[in-house]
Amino acid sequence: MSIRIALDNPPEFYTNLDFVKGRVILVLNRPETIGNVIVKLEGESRTALAIPSTGDREDFYRPRPGAGGVGNIVTENHKVLYRFFQAFDDGAALSLQPGQHEFKFNFKMPLNNICHDAKAMNTLLGIGGLNGSGFRTMDGTKQLMLQHVKATLPPSITGFPMEAEIRYYIKVTIQRPGFFKENWRYQVGFKFLPIEPPRPPKTSQEAFARRPFTFRPRAAVPQKRSLFFSSKSSASPTENTNLTPPSIEMSARIPFPSILTCNEALPLRLIARKLAPTTTREQQVYVTALEISLVGFTQVRVHSLENTERTTWVVLSAPQLSPPIALFGNPADPVDTEFEVPRALWKDRRLPNTIAPSFRTCNLARRYEVEIMITLAWSTGGSSAFAPSNPFSSSAAGKELPPQSITLPLKLSSVEVFSGIAPPAELLSSVHTNPNASINTNSNINTNASSSANANAPRPPPRPANQSQSQSQSQSQSQGRPMPPRPSTNDPLYPPQLGPNGLVYDEPPPSYDEAMADRLAGPAARPAYSGVTAENAPSTVPGEKS
Repeated sequence: MSIRIALDNPPEFYTNLDFVKGRVILVLNRPETIGNVIVKLEGESRTALAIPSTGDREDFYRPRPGAGGVGNIVTENHKVLYRFFQAFDDGAALSLQPGQHEFKFNFKMPLNNICHDAKAMNTLLGIGGLNGSGFRTMDGTKQLMLQHVKATLPPSITGFPMEAEIRYYIKVTIQRPGFFKENWRYQVGFKFLPIEPPRPPKTSQEAFARRPFTFRPRAAVPQKRSLFFSSKSSASPTENTNLTPPSIEMSARIPFPSILTCNEALPLRLIARKLAPTTTREQQVYVTALEISLVGFTQVRVHSLENTERTTWVVLSAPQLSPPIALFGNPADPVDTEFEVPRALWKDRRLPNTIAPSFRTCNLARRYEVEIMITLAWSTGGSSAFAPSNPFSSSAAGKELPPQSITLPLKLSSVEVFSGIAPPAELLSSVHTNPNASINTNSNINTNASSSANANAPRPPPRPANQSQSQSQSQSQSQGRPMPPRPSTNDPLYPPQLGPNGLVYDEPPPSYDEAMADRLAGPAARPAYSGVTAENAPSTVPGEKS
């Protein structure tokens, strides 16, 4: 006997609104009797942290669980995705002959997680099925005891052994009726990358980080005397000490809102601004080194314990630029003149495909910062002062002072990384054409389906019935007591829900994301992503305690 799951045209990774189709292939070498064939589409966000000892000085530090000491480890598991499909349910046992048998299944990836929905969790009581043919399901009551947030499905994440991971997989269970017969199970994992929320319109604004710096004045230093040519050496200073030291402000700028895209180059600009006047070439400043990094902060939470993991991706590392980049080509440029460092250094450097987009789920979150280290140097000898020289040469001895250098750190915080998978055009057009649509800022696409004159107004409470309203008004008039004003039937805050034939519905129509998710298919264009090294590898996070 062998079981395997064959997916139909599987992409490199799945995304929201994708159809997950496939077949369960069962190969038998003898006659067997089976019951239900249940296929489940699941996604888990699992975290584990060690309880700190009472002697820890830093209460905020939560160490990563080790190989030993399982008793002091707490875990938290959120079912961000849970759907099941009965590939076979005839109400009776099915006898199969030796050979190959196939059972088809079909799922559709939703937009948001499911664990936040208390109503959906209440319906999962650990058993499902009809006609007396029950099968095991997730016990949703356990999820009700955890803290949840409503958000878009998070991407697949690994790389934090024994601490955190997000995995998606398809699991099949073939029931075998009768006592002492074990059910057959098999599962296969897959990668998932969510679609990005609708991008805000482009503006001319920029987010920036800037830092000014002024070099130290040069000191008069006599030349070194040669042992063999002492008569030709002099004690005069090597440099003009009356030069005003250059003063420069470096700034890093990216378009605002600060959004980066997976597998694309950084939209970064490095600007130098002159703060003090200069007149000669001896006051020239050079960029000699540059490093650009994207830093990710993964916030891990287990109940009341929290820990933050820092991960760095180096986008550009140029420890020694040759030749160095001269700032301000003309020394006579006035104060406040700006010079942009050539973007050719990093315009072809795309973000690595191991970077996951920014996300937030119930027990995990990821945010990003851009860190830039730029080295500036001032030398009166020009760019030739940075070239390697022969220390034993008499011409190189005592000619110039070594250049002054400083490394300035620049940090751009609160940077969002988008997946680069644009939502379907129908989804975006519906958002733009619906004046009452609202977009969830937490990477969720959601709108208010009820029409309203004021799009920014909160959703009003349920409207009272017309009969009770007229009765309350008549009672207030007869008793002569003032009553608070009641909304009329034509109040814009209480519009009627009209159906296709003009019928008035008591309940509002389905939410925007629910209605659109059933009609649209997943986007076709998608970048490369490798957030999970091995989607079928065993989990490294400790299991839940029973």
